[in-house]
Order: sequence, then structure tokens, then C-alpha cells
Amino acid sequence: MNKTLRFMAVPTLALAALALSSSPAMAADQSYQSTLGQINGSAGSGTVTVDVTGNQAHVVLNVSGLASTFMDAPYPHVQHIHGGAQGTCPAPSADKDGDAVVSTTEGAPFYGGIVTTLSTSGDTSPAAGLDLKVAGQGASYTVDRTFELNAETKAALAAGTAVVVVHGLDPAALSAAGQAAKSDLAPTLPLAATSPALCGTLTAGQMKMPAGGADTGVAQETGNDAGALALGGGLVLVALAGGAYAVRRRNANAAA
Repeated sequence: MNKTLRFMAVPTLALAALALSSSPAMAADQSYQSTLGQINGSAGSGTVTVDVTGNQAHVVLNVSGLASTFMDAPYPHVQHIHGGAQGTCPAPSADKDGDAVVSTTEGAPFYGGIVTTLSTSGDTSPAAGLDLKVAGQGASYTVDRTFELNAETKAALAAGTAVVVVHGLDPAALSAAGQAAKSDLAPTLPLAATSPALCGTLTAGQMKMPAGGADTGVAQETGNDAGALALGGGLVLVALAGGAYAVRRRNANAAA
């Protein structure tokens, strides 16, 4: 009986080793980033990174060169992660009413609705999307904060349709029709106040290593590494199968 158990244990271990080597690597946390492009003739620029760790996201948004003042005060720029649409930024042809400004509504078929408000503090829900008290202030500023991801933002990031949009244009740079128009989102504000100025699609970057890096024992399976692991599992199987043959031969000799 003991001989039989020893013989059966060897191929069982071999199959377990092969299954382990070919199993998917543990899912890793992810980083996303974008360089923000100009919309509606804005002179601004910006970059954004979103580092996801579990259900938490750490965002760092840096912008500069935007409209600096509004009614003799620092210009309040609202910014959001949009999602659920094409995951792209609108071209000038998205302007449908002929005022030479792509409004937030006209851009929505491309970048979608608000899924997270990138406020400087407090509420990050879509409902806070027009809260000027927690908007970025002035021509240049940074938003650096951590918040809990909601389901809509997670889905947009996973699908590659998450787009960061920074709003707020210099009214003097708009056409006469654009300067005279009211906001499509808040009619008490001018169109310039809520129209997009910067836009960029968040794209997945390098996978984030778990805390502790290689010491955690978690392998990142990418590219040819998967093939190497599978080959290694096959060699283990061959070696263990050879061991099984040696056990059988030794038992046979002992019986003789």
C-alpha cells in the first residue's frame, strides 16, 4: 500500500506544479495617465495621473496656462473624469450650433457624462461637478488627492473610456456669438465658464507592483514570461515523471 501511495503522489505533485505555473498572475493595481490637449483654442496644458490601489485612487492633476481671472477673482476651473461614451476628445466639428465653441453638451457624445469630480477637496461625486468652491483656481494649479472609486469610474477605466476634462475658457478668446451665449449647464453663467478647455483620455500604464515588490513572492506574468513559466512547469512534470519511473523500477527490482 505504501509503495502504491508513493507512486501516486509523484504525478499528483507534478500536475499541481503544472497547474500553478500556468495559472494567471495575481491581478495587480494599475496606473493611468494622460497629457491633456487644448480644446476651444485654450492656451493651457496639463498632465494627469491616476494610481489605483484596490478601491482607492490617488490623482495628481497639474495644469497651467488657463484663463486666470473671472469677475476680478481667480478663475474657478472645474474638472472631472468623464466616462461611458467613446473615450475620446471632441474635434472642432463637434460644434453644432455654429458659435465656434464646443460646449460641454456638444462634447458629451465623445467623452460622456461625469463619473468623478476632481475637486480640490470634499465631494468627488458627479453632483459636485459645478461646485466652484472646490474648483481649481487661477491659471495654474494642482489637484493632489485620494478618493474612493465608484463603480462607474472603475468601469470607464477598465473599458478605456475614462476621459479627464478641465473646463473654463477665456471669454475674450471666443467668437462674438460665443461671448454672448449662456452656459448649457448653468444658464446664470456665461458659456465660457463651463465649456471644456483641456481634455485627455486616461490610458493604462505600467502595472503597479504590490507593496514589498519581489519579496511578496507574486510574479508579474507578462509577454514571454508566461511561456517561460509554462515551459518550466513542463520541465517539472518531466522531472517528476522520471522520478515516478525510478520508483516503479526500484519496486520491481525489490519484488524480484
